[in-house]
Amino acid sequence: MALTLYDTPNGISLRLLTSEDTQAYLDLIQITRIPYQSVEPIREDEFYTLEAQTRRIQDRMKASEEGTGYQFGIYTIQDGTLIGQVSLNNVVHGVANYADMGYFIHPDYQGGGRMTAAVKLAVAYAFRALKLNRVQAAILPSNTGSQRVLEKNGFQAEGIARKYLKINGLYQDHQIYAVLFDDLHGQASD
Repeated sequence: MALTLYDTPNGISLRLLTSEDTQAYLDLIQITRIPYQSVEPIREDEFYTLEAQTRRIQDRMKASEEGTGYQFGIYTIQDGTLIGQVSLNNVVHGVANYADMGYFIHPDYQGGGRMTAAVKLAVAYAFRALKLNRVQAAILPSNTGSQRVLEKNGFQAEGIARKYLKINGLYQDHQIYAVLFDDLHGQASD
């Protein structure tokens, strides 16, 4: 059974990527390669091949089956076009009970609230379906658009992780943002 989450006012839906999405996903990351170069790791040309993305999506499907990661495609409701991705990675249950979030959207679909809506749907899934306590994200301090997406979803800045990720060839500082179940639901979670 395929899970699909909807935000009708913003015209988007989220569903887990499958092998049927590989070509559309490859097209999307090829389109976003240059515009997002300053906020992404440097990747070899091989990464941008159908074979590499087939393996990557298969790995993400396995992670979903194991409960350790969820890679959602963001689709337009109107025509089902894949316009972005939001993922819950490194899902840990037990004492930690959190996930790391990552996301991006096709540059032509920026603005208008679609990315904010997609993050909201993914956070709701993390708290309701996965019963997590915390969702966190690491953002370059210069990426103000991404920071606004998180802040609109109740995420709070927690501090700077020094030289946290190698982005565009250099280890760079990242602002850590997090939202807790209690932040959005106002009650203690077990």
